[in-house]
Amino acid sequence: MSSGIDADIALDAAVVLSLGMTRLLGHGAGLAGRGAEALAALAAGRAEARAAALAEVRTHERALRETVERNARIAALAETRAKIGADVPLPGRLDPAERPAAELTAWCAATDPVLDEAERRLSEHLAAQVGAQIFAVPAEGLTAEAGGGAPPPPHAGDVREHLEKIMARLLPDAGEAERRAVAEAARLLAGAATPADAEGVLQEVRLRIQEANRLTRERRDEERRRAAERDAAEQAEAERRYVLDSITAAFEDMGYEVQAGFETLTAEDGTVALTKGAWPDHSVRMRVDDAAHVRASMVRERPAENEDDRRVDVEREREWCEAFEAARERLAGEGIRSDVAWRLEPGVRELPVSAEARQTRGRAAQRERSRERHK
Repeated sequence: MSSGIDADIALDAAVVLSLGMTRLLGHGAGLAGRGAEALAALAAGRAEARAAALAEVRTHERALRETVERNARIAALAETRAKIGADVPLPGRLDPAERPAAELTAWCAATDPVLDEAERRLSEHLAAQVGAQIFAVPAEGLTAEAGGGAPPPPHAGDVREHLEKIMARLLPDAGEAERRAVAEAARLLAGAATPADAEGVLQEVRLRIQEANRLTRERRDEERRRAAERDAAEQAEAERRYVLDSITAAFEDMGYEVQAGFETLTAEDGTVALTKGAWPDHSVRMRVDDAAHVRASMVRERPAENEDDRRVDVEREREWCEAFEAARERLAGEGIRSDVAWRLEPGVRELPVSAEARQTRGRAAQRERSRERHK
């Protein structure tokens, strides 16, 4: 944009962390109390108090994330438990709202071994389930007497016990296809006539379990990756919303009107207009890219016709620049720092005419030419 300002924006760590906390807690946008304390200390120039408050915010945000992760694991194990019909106790999920970081951290530490034990028991239940399906009816190969000098068949009880120990290594949240592949290999034990045959089948079961676990871990990693991407996108949107709301409030308090509201930034060009009642011929077009860059340019609503119009242009530009500096100071106190990368001083260049005004003039000129042709 010409005839205006180009600035980079950086959010204070207290804002970033606090917005993350409010998202994790499921609350609306805004600063959590500890983040507000850190920003207040920043505004007051109390470096030591700010460092202490910010450290507390970081600790609390980390504890919140760990709690959310445990809650998600509890939900996943509960889903697995329901699928395989296991009677395995699980801890209840914890609502982290209004709980201090120390309590959240302690709950996570106490919950981890319980969840590990639950996962182990779910795997054992799944193993026993598959073993029961395979050995429900004695298989001919496991019970027939050996003949012709062949070695005796493996004992069904020993084979089943061995199988269940191997099967217990299968992750309980393995997919249906992976579980089916393991079970198909295990069913081959029904035809094992010798210990060597049985060991060969068990080795195939081990290999299929390794593959099933590999696929399960890959799926878990992919789910974590997608969750991290969603989290990053939600964080970016929360930061953008915070910047927009703060800018809107700052300029509205200074007497500007934000036409159509900043929610129009979801439109194609992401641009909004700031106007004032005393500015019949001028407006400021502002664009905020994500939460990291802001560009603003003053434009005319109709072309300048004489020197008096150009004198007014310079006055309006100067007024706008002063307002922008005042807004920067206010926003800095709210954790929004802006570094001006480029600025065009008042009066250096003739103000451009807004696109809407050009389109209106173009349509009017077309109508005029059409009337001339038809005279």
